[in-house]
Amino acid sequence: MDYSTIYILLYFTKVSSIIMKLKEGFKGQRAIVLPETIVNTMEHNPLTSPLYITDIGYYPNAESHFRERKEGISQNIFIYCVKGKGWFSINGVTKNINKNQFFILPAGIPHAYGSDETEPWTIYWIHFKGYNAQFCLEEQQVYPKNIIPGEHSRIEYRNQLFEKIYSTLGMGYSMEHLQYASMCLHYYMASLMYINIFRDDTFSENSTREKDLANSAIHFMRENIEKKIMVEDIAYELHLSTSYFSTQFQKSTGFTPIAYLNNLRIQEACQYLDFTDMKINQLCHKIGYDDAYYFSRIFTKIMGISPKEYKKRKKG
Repeated sequence: MDYSTIYILLYFTKVSSIIMKLKEGFKGQRAIVLPETIVNTMEHNPLTSPLYITDIGYYPNAESHFRERKEGISQNIFIYCVKGKGWFSINGVTKNINKNQFFILPAGIPHAYGSDETEPWTIYWIHFKGYNAQFCLEEQQVYPKNIIPGEHSRIEYRNQLFEKIYSTLGMGYSMEHLQYASMCLHYYMASLMYINIFRDDTFSENSTREKDLANSAIHFMRENIEKKIMVEDIAYELHLSTSYFSTQFQKSTGFTPIAYLNNLRIQEACQYLDFTDMKINQLCHKIGYDDAYYFSRIFTKIMGISPKEYKKRKKG
């Protein structure tokens, strides 16, 4: 075989590789690209402008799937790999993506992504915009996030929700359809950002222990809401030091134990104000406050209005 033959073979091998990367179409693929006029409508509609879809699709076994955008695009890109493998590259860093992982690429940043050559990925993907879109980007650093299957996972439900969004947009672009899809998108993204709450399981031994600790403490608070309990009392009940309990409780709930207890007490106070004729100086003792004036200050701080004003306000 002479050098000219070798050169020709190498040339066509290179061309074939490029063609493979540019190949479009995967058996069973689905995609919807919303018209620019519809996207502009959603951008200015009060219900859709916070978060809305511009493109959405599903690519099964997406062999040779590849995208490179040297200038980035105006939408954020969400990709959820449910089978196979892939990768993405951003800011000069390449990350591998496995089954049960997702990532979000921010708008306006150059990037590339593609399917693994030996185990092509199956992906759900969404391009989205809106002034709340930035809150879906958990951190500036883009990295793969896990969706680990388990006893309490609701992966199938999430996939059904994606299908509901897709089918809704597939029915047309009436304002009702657009608004419904946008609101479902909020729920869909929340199920990923707050996956531990969504599935009621953290799949982490440490965080599960913190959650159990917090739930036990909250149960004790509710059971003793009429009593004047202190942080030390709760920690003693749980056989923990006060400092350790306080740290773990705040880590789990975002509140100090006393702040959480005050919220529970004021919530209970609202029930008495709504559904009984009990006077303020009577009900405060029912929720652990000896001083009616102190109770009123706490109530006003939490609810934004005094107990008397709350009592007068029409509900429902």
